[in-house]
Amino acid sequence: MNKMVHVKKDDTVIVISGDDKGKKGKVLEVAPKEGKVIVQGVNIVTKHAKPRRQGETGGIVKVEGAMYADKVQLYCEKCGKGVRAKAEIKDGKKVRVCAKCGANL
Repeated sequence: MNKMVHVKKDDTVIVISGDDKGKKGKVLEVAPKEGKVIVQGVNIVTKHAKPRRQGETGGIVKVEGAMYADKVQLYCEKCGKGVRAKAEIKDGKKVRVCAKCGANL
């Protein structure tokens, strides 16, 4: 099974399916073994947090939940939408560029 994800940490992505379709955010964490990503401000779930230290308060907190990487697509600022990426060699380095307009991702 292929354990590779098409997005990296700190990439800007757009959600292409599900309840949060159309939302943009920065990738906070990537889990290639599970094929999941955590995107800032997307897939908000409520968790019941128990106080861990004396004086600390518990309660219900809202945090970003993991979602499948298949549900997100790289976002191109120049095109203004989700795009596929292709690799090009520039100055001896391999970089990801927008497949439509050629802007650096």
